[in-house]
Amino acid sequence: MTVKEETAALPPYSVLITVYDKELPENLNDSLESMLMQSYPPTELILVCDGRLTCELNIIAKSFESEYKKMLKVIRIDEHVGAAAAINEGIKECTCPFIVRMDSDDVSYPDRCLKQMKLFAERPDLDMVGTFAEVYDITEGKTVGVKHMPTSNKKIKRYARRRNPFCRQTLAFRRELAIEVGGYAELEECEDYEFAVRMLSAGAKARNIPEALVRYRVSEEDYRKRKSWKATKNFIAVRKLNRRNGSCSMLDVMIPSAVQLGLCVLPWRVTKKFYCRMRKNGEKHTKSAKAQ
Repeated sequence: MTVKEETAALPPYSVLITVYDKELPENLNDSLESMLMQSYPPTELILVCDGRLTCELNIIAKSFESEYKKMLKVIRIDEHVGAAAAINEGIKECTCPFIVRMDSDDVSYPDRCLKQMKLFAERPDLDMVGTFAEVYDITEGKTVGVKHMPTSNKKIKRYARRRNPFCRQTLAFRRELAIEVGGYAELEECEDYEFAVRMLSAGAKARNIPEALVRYRVSEEDYRKRKSWKATKNFIAVRKLNRRNGSCSMLDVMIPSAVQLGLCVLPWRVTKKFYCRMRKNGEKHTKSAKAQ
């Protein structure tokens, strides 16, 4: 069977990427290229520029816009509005039934979207499909692990009580339901987690493909940000919001909040070790589940 025959029955999809002026040009270039060169290409790619970009980023955006005139649409927002508001602007511009999210500094492997759209085609009841993600440490210059996530709808809903059940840069979702629930809440951080919980609470059915189909970059700065007081306040605030929405219990708020407060006061290297340990535990859990 040829690729054309294999993809004939698959649904069309839109890719949605947001970028702002702190991004490195080479990262944006790699991200755009990886999505436009998918084995099952998108019908359209919506690039939302969140505020004025640097000259280098503008050159990248205009270059791709010129080369992929029929596929790529650049949306420019004059002032920096934040990730959630920029994503919502992008959702409005998307025309396909499914939207594939992507971060401007990560890379998708060639068959990512093919596998996600095949699952949507095979399972019409699904509204959200994510994947595992390969973690690339830019400081060490190597892959340091794979982020494993729960795969079944039941496990995803249980996991979502305390943590995001999706790697945000791997998520594909049904556009109609996303609009129905009001899109992304305009929060400073954790907007992707809050969105996932609200979608699941609205009855969304979900799966995670047990393959690392996206490579995402991490650095020392990322670990420092995760332990900051600002990140900690936002972390707790979103869990309280989920509690008020009836998506979790008070215990589900207290336990992860206590862990986050502990990480906030400890050195960033402890935070890094904590997340590395979580990845290893996720890998062990997945291997154990497959063996059963």
